[in-house]
Amino acid sequence: MKAPGFWKWLPALLVGGTVSLALAKLPAPPPVDPAKAAEVKQKAAEAAKKSAEAMARAQDRVVERYKKEKGMPMAATAKPATPVKPAAAAAPAKKK
Repeated sequence: MKAPGFWKWLPALLVGGTVSLALAKLPAPPPVDPAKAAEVKQKAAEAAKKSAEAMARAQDRVVERYKKEKGMPMAATAKPATPVKPAAAAAPAKKK
């Protein structure tokens, strides 16, 4: 059974039409108010910070549970490390 010529070209026509629509030039976006843009950026930063804190708490809970199940000793609380200055950087070298 032979397919008519139309059915042979239909997939190529559909792909060509889809590509031409995808590559069509879109209109320029409307101008953005700088104050609104700064506000949106600030809200996004706050949301990202809250999300990071929630992720850290969840990871801490998982670590505690893992250590309990494996019988590992647990630290009381983790303190943030404070940077230590090397002795050479703390005292300036004297010139001779």
